[in-house]
Amino acid sequence: MPHRVIKSDGLIKYLSAFKKARVLVFGDVMVDHFIWGNVSRISPEAPVPVVSVTKETILLGGGANVLNNILALGGKPEICGVIGYDDTGRQFLKELKKMGAAADGIFYEKRPTIVKTRIVAHGQQVVRFDREVKDEISINTQNNIYEFIKKRIRNIDVLAISDYAKGCITENLLADILRLAKKSNVRIVVDPKVKHFNFYQGVTVVTPNNLEASQSSGVEIVDEASLHRAGEALLNRLGCDALLITRGEHGMSLFESNGDITHIPTVAKEVYDVTGAGDTVLATLSLAMAAGAPIKEAAVLANYAAGIVVGIVGTATVSNSELKKVLKSEAAHRT
Repeated sequence: MPHRVIKSDGLIKYLSAFKKARVLVFGDVMVDHFIWGNVSRISPEAPVPVVSVTKETILLGGGANVLNNILALGGKPEICGVIGYDDTGRQFLKELKKMGAAADGIFYEKRPTIVKTRIVAHGQQVVRFDREVKDEISINTQNNIYEFIKKRIRNIDVLAISDYAKGCITENLLADILRLAKKSNVRIVVDPKVKHFNFYQGVTVVTPNNLEASQSSGVEIVDEASLHRAGEALLNRLGCDALLITRGEHGMSLFESNGDITHIPTVAKEVYDVTGAGDTVLATLSLAMAAGAPIKEAAVLANYAAGIVVGIVGTATVSNSELKKVLKSEAAHRT
C-alpha cells in the first residue's frame, strides 16, 4: 500500500486556524445517558449482575457529539437536527446552551427525543438500551430544515453530515441539501449508515468504518487486497473525492479519486471505549478541511484525535490543547 509520511509537527499550524473554520453539522441528534456503578454480586432473581449506581451523566450524542467535538477543538460550528416535545428534549436544549451553541437549527417533532442509556460498571459497559422512533420526519420539518440550511450555506466552509439512520436524513431532503452545498462550493463530509450509502453520490468525503465499508461494497475485508477492492469499489460507486475507512486498531485507509491510497497507522495507546469515535473523526476531519488542511493532513489529524478519545470511557471529546500536546510529543519522539 502506498505510504506518504506526514509529520505531526507540520499539522500543528492548522490547529490555530480552527477558530475561524465554519462548519455546519446536520443529522440525527440524541442524548447519551450514562449510569455509572459497581458490581459486587449476581442477582438472586436472574443470572445478571446487580449494579450499585454511583452517578449518572448526560451528554449529547450523534450529530450533537460532533458539534461538541468541534467546540472542544476550538471551532464555532452550527447544528441542525430534530428533537421531541419531551423532558429529554428539554434536557438536550439545556446541555446545548451549556456548550454555548445556538439552537436555531433544532426543530421539534411529535416523537421521543432519541436517548441511549448505557450502564457502565468498573469501566465496562454492561448493557445499553435505546428509546427512539426511526420513522422519517414530517414533510413540514424537512422543509424547515431545508430553509434553515439554505440561509446558512453561503456562510460555511464544510457541511458535516452525521447519519445514524434515525429518520432525520431522508433521501429527498438530502438531495436538496447536497444541491445547495455544491452550488455554493461547500465541501460535504459524511459519516454514513449502510442503508443510506447511495444517498451520498458526489460528496467530498465519506467516512465508513471497516464493517460498513465491507457491507456496502459486498467485499469482506480480511486483508490488504480485499481492503483495496472494497475501497476502490465504493469510491467508484459514490464518485466522491475521497473515502476514509476507519479500521479500529489498524488505523485508517484513505482512498482518493486521483488514485492515491494512504494508510494511516493507529496512534491509540490503549483502547477503553470506541463510543463516539466516529463522531470525533467526522468533527476533526471537517474542521481541519475547513481550516485549510488538504485531505491527507486532515485525515491524519482525525486519526490523532480518535486515538485520544478511545482511551476514555464514555462519550468523549478532545481539546485543541490536548491534540497539540500529542502532536508535539510525536514530533519530539521522531527527532
